[in-house]
Order: sequence, then C-alpha cells, then structure tokens
Amino acid sequence: MNKSQPRVVITGSTGFLGTAVTLRLKSTYNYHVLGLAGRRQWDLTNQKMVDYAFQELKPDYIIHLAAACGGIGINRDQPGKFLYDNLSMGMNLIETAKKYGKLKNLIMIGTVCSYPKITPVPFKEENLWNGYPEETNAPYGIAKKTLIEMLIAYNRQYGLNSTNLIPVNMYGPYDNFNPISSHVIPALILKIDKAKSTKQKEIELWGTGNASREFLYVDDCADVICRSLEAETTPLPINVGTGEEIKICELAELISGLMGYDGKIIYNSKFPDGQPRRCLDTSKAYEIFGFKAKTGLYLGLKDTINWYYKNKQEKRFEDFFSYIQ
Repeated sequence: MNKSQPRVVITGSTGFLGTAVTLRLKSTYNYHVLGLAGRRQWDLTNQKMVDYAFQELKPDYIIHLAAACGGIGINRDQPGKFLYDNLSMGMNLIETAKKYGKLKNLIMIGTVCSYPKITPVPFKEENLWNGYPEETNAPYGIAKKTLIEMLIAYNRQYGLNSTNLIPVNMYGPYDNFNPISSHVIPALILKIDKAKSTKQKEIELWGTGNASREFLYVDDCADVICRSLEAETTPLPINVGTGEEIKICELAELISGLMGYDGKIIYNSKFPDGQPRRCLDTSKAYEIFGFKAKTGLYLGLKDTINWYYKNKQEKRFEDFFSYIQ
C-alpha cells in the first residue's frame, strides 16, 4: 500500500452492492480499500466493535453498505430485525465517526422504501417526510431515513461530513438469489428457471402485477458511490436511479422472454403489491455528480441472467441450489 493512498472502509463489502463498489474502486481509483465482510468479522450493531474497527483501520472514508434487507415477504416476517439492525449499525457508525474526528466523508446508502406510500411521481427528495412508508417495508424505510436525519443533525452540531444516497431497486451480477429473501428480479429469475426445469406450464406471482418499479443496474450505482467520495455534498438526501419505471407484469414478461419461458403468468391479488409506483427524480444526482445511468434494463437483465446461469452451473448457490432442482 502506498501511504499516500486514502483509506476507504466498505461495510458489507462482500455483498451484492459491496462487491461492485469494491471492484470499481480497485480498478479505477487510487484508494486503499478495506472491506468489512460481515457480522462474523465485525458486528456493527455493537458500538465497542465499531469503535475498535475505526482504531484499527484508520479510515479516511466510510462507505456504509451493510444492511438487513430483502423482498416483501421477509420484510413482513422480520420487521423488528430490519428496524433494529439497520438503525443500530448506522447509528453506531455515525457516533464513532463523530468521536473519531478524522473522517473526510461518510457515504450512507439509504433506500427508496423510505418514501411515503403515496408520493407524487417522480419522487423528489423534499417529499421524503410527507407521509408514512408502504406498510410491508416501513420498518426498514423508517430506520434508513432516521439515519438521514441523524447525519443532518451531526453535521449541524459536530461538523461531520457525509453524503446520503437513496438508490432505487437494484439488480445485477452477485445479486441475492436466495428465494427466502431475494428482491423481485432475482426472485423472478429463480421462479422462471424452476418452472422451465420442472416443465411447469404456469407460474404464480404475488400481487396484481400492476405496481411499477424503477430498476438500477448495480454497476451504475457503484459508479455514483465512487464519484461521491470526494464530491462537494451536504447530508441532504440525493436520489440515484434511471428515472424510468416498468410494471411488474411487463418485467415478468421481459424476463420470461429473455429466459425462453413461454408459460402462463398468474397473479395472486391476495398477496400485497407493495408501494403502487416507484420512480425517482434524479436531477440532483446529475447536478452534483454528473451522474446518469448508462445501463438499460434489457441489457442489464441479459447480463444478470447470463451471470446467474454461469454461477448456477458452477454451483455457487449451494445454500439454496436444491430449490431450483
């Protein structure tokens, strides 16, 4: 390591987004990257452990990507865990950063789930507190936007520098393909692959299919995170996305076509849709970082599906590989 290289600590470095950010930083930027792999190594819900991590690693920058998160089902089943883990990890990092006093910037990754259930589309950052989040993921969303307010308060009182990024739903290589906790795109890929391998003539999806979502390819999100390290920002939230939305029924048809599945898709309206629409106003990210997403949904999905098949063949999904058979 060159002693002049700034030290960047990434929490959740082996996760979906953490992997993409780590690869981009190492290949494109002149930083010394230090990854925190997970709770077994560093329990960020423990304040003393976070204090010790700062003393040992001496970061110039922190990128906080570690999170307890997942799709509608696991959000509904584990609301307490999602609220506690996300809130305690973020609070501990912010408090230690304040005591540490040498940090140049703390990059906090929020969530589109923080927005009110009913919000004018496209979502604007100033509307973040104008209502209660969609009920199925409210604990996760509330934890994350509480951390936004904590960073604003710590900047005002202690001068702590930070950047608050709010990305939309992400997808891409290294995504979470666990059927218990996966988000919509990997869940659809898993379900369609299983239907093909077992010759099912139809699949059932939760909800009506009419809810819309905006999807951001993970490498594009990694790009804006890396750009934000030394950018001039305030702790006020900044949306990160593509500015384009698609209905879940259209997404399912698109993925089915890419995977060569011609079975019927049935929607079960007894299960929740989640938030009716999600689409962000991303003008602030362009103004501050010059950021505009480069990867269209069609090409991003092709890359994700190709990565999935390659890694399925190499049996890198050992913990749930039996689900697909």
